[in-house]
Amino acid sequence: MPRTVYGLIIALLAVSTPASADTLKVMGAGSLRAAMTDLLHRFPVGADTVETPEFGASGLMRQKIENGAAVDVFASADMEQPHQLAAGHPERLVILFARNSLCALARPNLGLNEANFLDRLLDPAVRIATSTPGSDPLGTYSWQVFARADALKPGARATLEAKAKKLVGGGEKTPPLVPGKGAVEGIFLSDQADVMLIYCSAVQAIQREMPSLTSIKLPATLTVEPADGLIILDSKPVALRFVAFVMSEEGQATLRSHGFEPVASVTPDHP
Repeated sequence: MPRTVYGLIIALLAVSTPASADTLKVMGAGSLRAAMTDLLHRFPVGADTVETPEFGASGLMRQKIENGAAVDVFASADMEQPHQLAAGHPERLVILFARNSLCALARPNLGLNEANFLDRLLDPAVRIATSTPGSDPLGTYSWQVFARADALKPGARATLEAKAKKLVGGGEKTPPLVPGKGAVEGIFLSDQADVMLIYCSAVQAIQREMPSLTSIKLPATLTVEPADGLIILDSKPVALRFVAFVMSEEGQATLRSHGFEPVASVTPDHP
């Protein structure tokens, strides 16, 4: 994180001394649920109170905040939603706090690998599931992958966008397909798709539930690099301390343990 952001946090902490304990309300992307819950559990909250966090598609969470939801810190799976919330509010800090990468989950009969990845996706018999562009950054990232495919095979973008089934990330418009199961697991359990683009940080947990699924990291020629951003929506000391904790060595190590790539760590991601 830039030195100026650290300086701003320290300066705000210096002038923000509450008369009584504060509450901390965090809202975040669904892909950050496990990591943020762990961070909040580890956060030395002191006399302050941490409210139950809320998670969902980043675009939909941003809309809830715009509509008046009382939130102190919002963590998104992209930088776009925090920047929208910061527009017209120069006092609101936007911070890149982690990176992710894109993987594909597939049924084993596809024999998916980096060499045949695009051909398999373009196969008319192969069903593709994605999240919902606009509402959920994962869907937007998936559409960016389709756009990159056009440079390799002209016409690929239109083909992939037409066949992709937007089965998650749309809130009430895309309810879970299998009650009691995760959204991605439900897609495969209900036989709605053969392959789905997801965050690599989510692969391990899903494969624990469905070990038969295979996974690969997207080829370098097609992939995009998801960036996770957060925004501090007010100057509560507890909110500023939590963000400082996220960017601390312990916070960044916690993110790494959940499959994210830290941006403020002295330990190399790939020794």
